[in-house]
Amino acid sequence: MFLPPKRSLAALAVPLVSLSAAPAAATPASSNAAVHAAPRVATLVDVRAAHQPGLDRVVFEFRGPLPARRGAGYVSRLIADGSGRTVPVAGDAILRLGFGGATGHDNGGRPTYGPARETFALPGVIQVVNSGDFEAELTFGIGLTRKSSYRVYTLTRPSRVVVDIKTPYRTVPVRTYFLDSRAYAAGRRPYTVAVSRPVTPPSAVRGALQRLFAGPTQAEYAKGLRFVASGATGVRSVVVRDGVAHVRLTGSLRSGGSAFTVADEITPTLKRLPGIRWVKIYDAGGRTERPKGHSDSVPESLEP
Repeated sequence: MFLPPKRSLAALAVPLVSLSAAPAAATPASSNAAVHAAPRVATLVDVRAAHQPGLDRVVFEFRGPLPARRGAGYVSRLIADGSGRTVPVAGDAILRLGFGGATGHDNGGRPTYGPARETFALPGVIQVVNSGDFEAELTFGIGLTRKSSYRVYTLTRPSRVVVDIKTPYRTVPVRTYFLDSRAYAAGRRPYTVAVSRPVTPPSAVRGALQRLFAGPTQAEYAKGLRFVASGATGVRSVVVRDGVAHVRLTGSLRSGGSAFTVADEITPTLKRLPGIRWVKIYDAGGRTERPKGHSDSVPESLEP
C-alpha cells in the first residue's frame, strides 16, 4: 500500500482543524487521499498461444488493469527471480517477458493463470515458462525454435499483453511418442501414443528430440499423455551413421525399476524419421550396453 506514514497524517490534521470553519478546506484532504491511493495490481488469469499466418501469437490476459510496466528481450538463459538459478526452457532461443505491477497468484499463493510451464505444438513457440512472481513483479520465458523478430502490444477489455513472433521459415511434421498413462495403468498395449510436432529441416532429428523433451501440451496431458524422463535432462548430442542414431543424454539416468523408460519414447520417435533403423542411447558418461553393430541399445541404468 502506498500510504503516507502516520506522522504525516498527523501533520496534515493541524491545518484542517484551524480551517474547520471553511467548508472548502475539506477538498484538499480527499484529493491527497486519491494521490496516495495504492495502484491496482494486474492479476494474470490466462496464458495462451496460437499460430497465425506468418507468426505465433502469445497472449497474457489480466484481470484488472494492464501491468504498469512491460518489457521483452532475448536472453542466453532464463534466470529465476530471487534465487538466480537457471530455469530450463525447451528451445534454441529464449524471449524473456517482464511485467511490473502484476501478479500471477491469489492470496493463498495459488497460481491464477494455469501451469507454470506449458508446452505448445507451434512452429516457433515451444514452451512458455514462469521464472518469477514476487512483489508484483512477474516474469516469463518463451522457448522458441529460433530467434526471430517480435512485437509486443496491449489490448483492453479484457486487459491483454500480446506478443507476436514472426515464423519466416518452413517446418515439416514429425511424430513424437509419449507414454499413455491410462493404457499403461490398465496393462493395455501399446503404451505410447504418437502426436504431431512441427520441426525445421534439415535438423528434423534434433527437432524431434527437442519437442519430445518439451513434453505434451495441456490438451494432450488431459488425455493422459506423459513424458517419462527417467532422470534425463536433455540431449547432449545425436549422430546418425549407417542407419543408426547415436543419442547421448544428460542427467542421471535411472529406470527406477520400471519397464517403461525414456528409451521407449526416444526409440519410436527416431525410427519414424528417414534413414534411421536402429537407436543407441548413451548415458552422460557415454555408456551403452551394445555400442557396436546394427541393433538398438540402452545404458544399463535404464534396464528394469
